[in-house]
Amino acid sequence: MSAPHGLVRLLAANAFFAEMGEEAITAIAGLCRTRSLARHETLFQKGDPGDALYALRRGQVRIATGTADGRSVTLNLLGPGDVFGEIALLDGHPRTAEAIALEATELFVIERRDFLGLLTRDAAMAIRIIGFLCQRLRWMSDRMEEATLLPLDTRLARRLVMLSQDYGSEIQVTQHELAAFVGAARESVNRVLQGWRRSGIIDLGRSRVTVKTAQRLAAIGEQPRI
Repeated sequence: MSAPHGLVRLLAANAFFAEMGEEAITAIAGLCRTRSLARHETLFQKGDPGDALYALRRGQVRIATGTADGRSVTLNLLGPGDVFGEIALLDGHPRTAEAIALEATELFVIERRDFLGLLTRDAAMAIRIIGFLCQRLRWMSDRMEEATLLPLDTRLARRLVMLSQDYGSEIQVTQHELAAFVGAARESVNRVLQGWRRSGIIDLGRSRVTVKTAQRLAAIGEQPRI
């Protein structure tokens, strides 16, 4: 099939695929189909077959997992240009987390059988995939270190800085989602946010956080207090 132009541009702008070259990107894009999700629709659940790789064309997806006591922990928030689902895609094991659309979302989908067929024909691409997986492992290790060692205001500041880099100064996110993202109670997150609002660092609205002073917020994230 012919490669959709939108996916070629999206993949070329993504760090994972950018170094593979135009020919490889076009080959990968040629494997794809598209899928749309409604707001709050589940893309996959923990334990579902790992049978596809996803690239976000537009919208936002929350990656989360549940705990033994019934709580939900947000592992990542993904936006346009992000690629996900690659671990289960490559090892064939069930999904280790769930993916839910936070708003109307459009995805490019590449099936596992098609992608693995391409990797067997291109050793250089397979090596690039290994490097990408190593980056993901390091990212998860950093998140575990933050949750274990850093105070709440530092963790929250880092998450808001990261989200503002992806989505701009006005971030569409609820306090409940932020609390799950940093592993804290919503009430604790609210107290920190209200303090920052009074200090003029952020503004708060319905399901929205607006970063007014990015430098001050970044400074909080860079200087954890023991």
